[in-house]
Amino acid sequence: MSAFDTAYTLLRKGNAFEDFEVGQMFAHHWGRTLNEGDNSLFTALTLAYNPLYFNETYARAAGHPGVVLNPMLVLCTVVGLSVEDLSEAGGPFLGIDALTFHRPAYPGDTLSARSMVVGKRASESRPGFGVVTWHSEGRNQRDELVVDYRRSNLVVMGERRRERDG
Repeated sequence: MSAFDTAYTLLRKGNAFEDFEVGQMFAHHWGRTLNEGDNSLFTALTLAYNPLYFNETYARAAGHPGVVLNPMLVLCTVVGLSVEDLSEAGGPFLGIDALTFHRPAYPGDTLSARSMVVGKRASESRPGFGVVTWHSEGRNQRDELVVDYRRSNLVVMGERRRERDG
């Protein structure tokens, strides 16, 4: 056993299948302010050549006060804010559906997220796992709904997690 093993205790993160109940709400902490650099980098790296995301003159001509945050950056940020509470324990991401972008977000907006458990069932094909579905919302600093969606993950059951993690 090394000094590292004795000096640091590993903490389990996230929630197991049994920790979720339909109707349970999660107000995800932190929030994230997105800036022009975040938007430019994300837009360039994803080859999203919509001028709304990088051309202020174009965005203003289209009726916006300035450059619009790439909606996929907004979605990825909101999903990321929810991971610690919802899916950090492990298990494959199964998908997003019912995705709606309600209003544009702009550089300087601070996004927050909250989620409610809307479905939970044992997996029929993977013993020791369940499928959990959440409805998540991303809101700006004025508490205006920016994006919402349903997301599902395969979530490890507590007993299997104990076997896996020791």
